[in-house]
Amino acid sequence: MQLKSAVTPYRIAWQAVTLLLITLLLTGCGVNNLPTYDEQVKSAWSQVENQYQRRADLVPNLVETVKGFAKQEQETLTAVVEARAKATSIQVDADTLDNPQQLQRFEQAQGQLTSALSRLMAVSERYPELRSNQNFLALQSQLEGTENRIAVARRDFIAAVERYNTEIRTFPGRIWHGLLYSDMELRENFKATAPEADQAPQVEF
Repeated sequence: MQLKSAVTPYRIAWQAVTLLLITLLLTGCGVNNLPTYDEQVKSAWSQVENQYQRRADLVPNLVETVKGFAKQEQETLTAVVEARAKATSIQVDADTLDNPQQLQRFEQAQGQLTSALSRLMAVSERYPELRSNQNFLALQSQLEGTENRIAVARRDFIAAVERYNTEIRTFPGRIWHGLLYSDMELRENFKATAPEADQAPQVEF
């Protein structure tokens, strides 16, 4: 009886040590990297959407301000409104990030809005009173700042996707992908889909 009672605590202690070693080994060998990087990709994309939404929210006020000074530019204003409507109607959330076609449609719509806003800013050059209007200047400044934020958010998203894809394709992530995360696939990275998509609206006063 004494031998049995002596062996049992020893065995329990050994099992605890073994479990601790396995846990430390798994923690240090990158088994959690893929889900971690996956969440970082989703978070980075949320920031991209957040900045695009900020830009879309500025457009109605910008259009109304320009309309008050340049009513004859209805065609350009309509193009901006339509491009905004299309851009906000296409959403790519974390659940659809693995859909390259949906991602491409989203990027194309945002590129069209960028192009329409560029044309609107060019039109504003014809109207000195508009160019000196404080409301317009404030909106233009906010829009310019938003374009910079969009560029930063897209850069962060690109980096997050690169890190995620690299983990899947290299050791030891490739092993864990095959064993535990086979449902995770390589992700499409951001690509400019229109000639104007990588250009912020420019205006010179």
